[in-house]
Amino acid sequence: MELILKQDVQNVGFKDDIVTVKNGYGRNFLIPQGVAALATPSAKKVLAENLKQRAHKEQKLVDDANKLAEQLRALEIKITSKAGGDKLFGSVTNANIAEALQAAGHAIDRKFITSGLIKRVGKYTASIRLHRDVIVELPYEIVGEKA
Repeated sequence: MELILKQDVQNVGFKDDIVTVKNGYGRNFLIPQGVAALATPSAKKVLAENLKQRAHKEQKLVDDANKLAEQLRALEIKITSKAGGDKLFGSVTNANIAEALQAAGHAIDRKFITSGLIKRVGKYTASIRLHRDVIVELPYEIVGEKA
């Protein structure tokens, strides 16, 4: 089943992509949730026209994302968490990284950050998706504080 995505769907595609999914997934989840629409020939023509008109606006968004990526690469993020030795009490997640970036002056939603669940002190990297074409690797360090 061919669908046009109306918004980004993780592991499927980005907004305005034409994707092929299994019939049940499209019919029972994507279309009822309002996330996708059927890719009829007329809908494909309308989409192509919209994408052509939006191309120069898209380039400005990519340029802004690249500027933000350069600013993020220059940051040194240190997250403090309670630890016993090198093992953390609890874990560090995407939300903690988003808070650290917020404190540094960059508001990035946690759903665009991919780092995994970290339970030890040390240096790690997180992937931050600023745009569909711009993904930046952000190094950060987790420092333990005595409980």
